[in-house]
Amino acid sequence: MMDHHQLSAEEDLVPASGSRQFMAEQLRGENAVVRELLLALSVGFTLPGPLPRELERKVTGGAVESLDAIVSRAESSGLLQPDGLVVGTVQHALLTSTPTARIHALQRELVGLFAAEGRCLGDFARELARGGLADPRVAAELGQAGDKALEHDPNLAAKLYDEALLAGADELATAARRAQAALATGDLDNAGRIIDGLLGCPDPPDIRLGIDVAAAVWAQRGMLARSADVYSWLGPQRVGPSAAPAAVAMIGCGNRAGAEKMFPDGAGPESPTLLATALAQMGKGMMESLAADPHQGLPVLIHASDMLTAAGTTLPLPETPGALAGLVALHSGEPHLAETILRAAATAGQGGDAAKPRLFLLQAWSAMQQDNAEEARLAINEASKANPWPLVPRDEFLCAALEVGLARRSGEVHDLVMAWERAREAMLHTTVDLYSLLPWGELMITAARLRESRRVSHYLDEVWKLLQQLGEPPLWAVPMHWSAVQAALLNESPADLAPHAAALARAAHHSHLASVLAGAGKAWVSVLAAQFQAADVETAARALNAVGMPWEGARLAGHAAARADERKDMVRLLSCARDLHPQGNTAGPNSSGRSEMRPVGAENHGMDAGQQDGSALSEREKEVARLVLEGKTYREIGETIYISPRTAEHHIARMRRRLGAENRSDLLVRLRLALGSEDPPRE
Repeated sequence: MMDHHQLSAEEDLVPASGSRQFMAEQLRGENAVVRELLLALSVGFTLPGPLPRELERKVTGGAVESLDAIVSRAESSGLLQPDGLVVGTVQHALLTSTPTARIHALQRELVGLFAAEGRCLGDFARELARGGLADPRVAAELGQAGDKALEHDPNLAAKLYDEALLAGADELATAARRAQAALATGDLDNAGRIIDGLLGCPDPPDIRLGIDVAAAVWAQRGMLARSADVYSWLGPQRVGPSAAPAAVAMIGCGNRAGAEKMFPDGAGPESPTLLATALAQMGKGMMESLAADPHQGLPVLIHASDMLTAAGTTLPLPETPGALAGLVALHSGEPHLAETILRAAATAGQGGDAAKPRLFLLQAWSAMQQDNAEEARLAINEASKANPWPLVPRDEFLCAALEVGLARRSGEVHDLVMAWERAREAMLHTTVDLYSLLPWGELMITAARLRESRRVSHYLDEVWKLLQQLGEPPLWAVPMHWSAVQAALLNESPADLAPHAAALARAAHHSHLASVLAGAGKAWVSVLAAQFQAADVETAARALNAVGMPWEGARLAGHAAARADERKDMVRLLSCARDLHPQGNTAGPNSSGRSEMRPVGAENHGMDAGQQDGSALSEREKEVARLVLEGKTYREIGETIYISPRTAEHHIARMRRRLGAENRSDLLVRLRLALGSEDPPRE
């Protein structure tokens, strides 16, 4: 038996191995009270007390020595540190060797002491839950902590809710908030599973929040009509503060009447808070965007975005105000403004981790439209690493369309075909809605270029049906009609072009963008018919640049340059194209042999377009060049000058390299410049 006052010096520290046996053998008998004290401290009690009732009773009743004496023995033996903390190995040995029921009993007693003193458990509640203690008081405190963190730190909230469940919280009662936290962190699948469990109950608690989460989940899955359906199921009587998000969902799928029922004209915020005002402004801005004169919609949506950012909250929404403001700016022909709005929203973390990829991707679209491929690629990269989850179907579709748009503008046919295949797959996982019109427009043009229009025809039918249901709102319809005009030009189909050109002309009375696009459409028709005035084409091209479409303007001017009869017109149009598209990239031919003309920059091979002449070509090459400019094929060239088609092909390839041309359209321009001084004037 050890001395009553001191454990043996040889055993003053607990060995790393055999510690359970050490406790069993050494802390018994008269030393059992030391064990009892150490166990209490290991569980979470602190000196000088209060301590567990049983230990207090023994000390105050005189059954054991004084508390100071017990503490002194524990300290002198090396089991207890001077600051009152149990040595780590001792604590581990005690907690693993003591029956779980005994530990939990002590923990519940400690929780009761905290409650009696009105103290919060804080992080200790998390330790208790992770340690397996089921106690409604612990669960309640963790749930309340999760609620406080939910709108500002959803990652922490998700962990707190999970720990509350470990402590015995009601799964159903916390389902809506747990789903909101999962959604805000980007865990779409988990959010969907939780909310399905909630909405499958006969009388689900926290129903409005549950519907908000369900609607946001469906929107991110690219099925906005289902978002509208769940709000319709909730009904105007129960929608409350969610009226504006409900209207956004219904407008997005073409249900204008339903949106007006949910969010009547003149509806104000539910309360004077930043958050309520931001939501009300979002609904008002979207309603304004459907008007014949939609110019008030954009500033209202910008205000909504600013206020939601200032509120610093993370809410489940079908679309964030920042994304909506960016989309409206893009549809208005203001990509630079869109980029500014979207960057501010993404930097502020508007909508949480789940919203970041979409904000970055729309920012990339703004950069692409401004002919800044590098910035677009950087934004796409930011979107891919915004959270640890894969892109949701809605954002994957947008990203795939972006890749198509970038490839089409780069002129790399192989890249375009690969991007198109990815986009085709992404289409299968999403549906048409108002907020996806830009990618559908890009895919319509590319499908025409690749002779794949059948792949998107049924989706485009849904697009036109959606716009018709909304009353053909100019802001949303004009860019789509412009895409249809470009697709019809590529398909060489005047019948397909006419209705969309007419739609642009009608919208021009209320929309400056429509006026510009209608003029550009007329210019394209005149260029393709080889009946154009260089000044008119240049005016149309520069107007496109002014509405944030420099690449489209350069393409128009470059294509006209390739068809100009007069050298001065050719040089003028090439100069215009270089001004609008200084990178000097060129579009490659597509699968059908047609090309999307892009300007040739002066920096290509250090040669200015006006300085090229025929001295770089041999006499035979000049002969071949003249036949190429007449539009003859390899076989026809061979028959004309008595060479084989393969030899003609070699001559053309050599001229292309020598002149620095990157595709056939580029070569035609350079050959016309090279031979311009030698060609006789045309009659």
